[in-house]
Amino acid sequence: MEKTKVIIVSEVSIDGKLTIAKGISSKELMSLMDEDANKYLHQIRDICDGILVGAETIRTDNPSLTVRYVEGKNPIRIIPTNSLNLGENRSIFDTSKAKTIIVTSKKAYEEKKDVVNKLLEKNIEILICGEDKVDFQKMLKELYKKGIKSLMVEGGAKINWEFIKNDLVDEIHLIVVPVIVGGEDVPTLVGGEGFKTLENLKKFKVKDTFKLGNQIINIFTKL
Repeated sequence: MEKTKVIIVSEVSIDGKLTIAKGISSKELMSLMDEDANKYLHQIRDICDGILVGAETIRTDNPSLTVRYVEGKNPIRIIPTNSLNLGENRSIFDTSKAKTIIVTSKKAYEEKKDVVNKLLEKNIEILICGEDKVDFQKMLKELYKKGIKSLMVEGGAKINWEFIKNDLVDEIHLIVVPVIVGGEDVPTLVGGEGFKTLENLKKFKVKDTFKLGNQIINIFTKL
């Protein structure tokens, strides 16, 4: 069956952290990436039809999710949210450079009509996938129908968990920044409750690994 190809792309520290402290924007860690790494990240944005981050990333980082370090097209920005709580004046609300799709549940759509109307006024499309919370499998089917055949996922940890636990990830690209962050409560690549047993672990194979500037790029594919 045809489906949207899902590629998780993330910067991580040597110890797998997404940021330097809990509640701190991942832009802090990304600021340590050199031009080669930034170009690599934005090249993937260019070749993908869509780019997805979670609502927490929108609230904390306020990213634009556009292509800037290379010449290319801006992917469609997709934000799944169970609460429709995205904050005010977010960069993704500016649809002059790229389209934005907010994916939410039927429950949130019906209970927060004021938020829905404000988003629609900003020319933002709203996609309902799931009753009480976002159904990621249904979301991918609907995105495929809209022509989004490849989806770049830039996290964060909760979003990565949703994709991985549901066996929806085809590739993972890790940009390893050579620093150690430490901290037991600092978000890592994947959050959630975890798999807890060897039998339940999600297994990948190494597709490639190479040095790029002062980073290591590790690429994994689904077994």
